[in-house]
Amino acid sequence: MTNQNIRLTTDTPAPVNPSGPLQERLSTNRFEKSLRVVVNSVIFRSSGQNLTTAGTYTEMASRLTEPVLLGLAALAIRGRIKR
Repeated sequence: MTNQNIRLTTDTPAPVNPSGPLQERLSTNRFEKSLRVVVNSVIFRSSGQNLTTAGTYTEMASRLTEPVLLGLAALAIRGRIKR
């Protein structure tokens, strides 16, 4: 066996101010990214992980439904105890 080292380097580019006319800057990709940033900062706590789009929306959905399911479970237990 030979010793092999693998090094992976990832860089996140620095933010750049947009330039050009407004019509060229508006796109669905930019809208979706801005929507995710706003929803994560206002409603949800971001996990800080780099997730795919599907993973991000799955995380948002689970954060929304988990408290609802816990509340329904508490009501079901309460209903059983009151009988």
